[in-house]
Amino acid sequence: MQVFRGIHHAALDSPSAISIGNFDGVHRGHQAMLALLVSEARHRALVPCALTFEPHPRDYFARMRGGEAPPRIATLRDKLEELQRCGIERVVVLRFDAALAALAAEDFVRHVLVEGLRARYVLVGDDFRFGARRAGDYAMLDRLGMQLGFDVARMNAYEVHARRVSSSALREALAAGDMAQARALQDRAYAISGRVVHGRKLGRALGFPTLNMRFAHPHPAAQGIFVVRVHGLGEHALRGVASLGRRPSVDDQGQVLLETHLLDWSGDAYGKLVRVELLHKLRDEARYDTLEALTEAIAADVAAARDWFARHEPHDRCSRI
Repeated sequence: MQVFRGIHHAALDSPSAISIGNFDGVHRGHQAMLALLVSEARHRALVPCALTFEPHPRDYFARMRGGEAPPRIATLRDKLEELQRCGIERVVVLRFDAALAALAAEDFVRHVLVEGLRARYVLVGDDFRFGARRAGDYAMLDRLGMQLGFDVARMNAYEVHARRVSSSALREALAAGDMAQARALQDRAYAISGRVVHGRKLGRALGFPTLNMRFAHPHPAAQGIFVVRVHGLGEHALRGVASLGRRPSVDDQGQVLLETHLLDWSGDAYGKLVRVELLHKLRDEARYDTLEALTEAIAADVAAARDWFARHEPHDRCSRI
């Protein structure tokens, strides 16, 4: 899959079938739309392309207004991986900044879609808006498509059991710690991937060494202590327990980390790319006044994770390496 940062880097040698969106979480609604996009692209001999934005436009406007950015479901790395899994062959990541926010809707179509990405087919969701002050809608896009030589299609909301599948619904499930609902909305276990980095080694000193991964966004949609499964360190997945958040007992810097203690594995994982699946939420983060209290809490979490695996995956091979 080709990934371009901005249209000025995208020296495109073939026309595109394009879907536009933030694709946070790449949930089942996104997947259905991307499947249609890929099918239409093949039928029309076009390259299936996703146009997305970093930062999320809501992040940008929150900062401009002095507010708090909305929770983020997925990192850019995970979003790109899921777009590729859906059959997308080209992703263009546009930086959402003051210039893009001020770009008139018609100019966005002419300069970004047509001149920049050679759009021949554009597929959007039923609530799609674009351009400065969100002035552009489906009717405008369709009119400009007829003028400028590309087809436009719209996909209605994707529903499961009469409930709209959306990034908002997925954020709500993750915030509530409802990992089963999150899995249903994504059609896969919610996961975060990244490189293992060095930390303060406090977990090792307490007897519970951890794999540390940074989560770049300050507000992850899921926070707390989780039963997890880790991929990327061996032939089989590994069982573990993880903390996702700001570590209130040991750090006042506010940096978000995913810290994972593996139940039955030890070794050097620094620099390795791993994927951590969050299977079940045990509890929220808490602040402890002493290291002794923190150690007791971690030990209880480890015991709870072992109990969860014993009840839900008693014959799973993932930790038997």
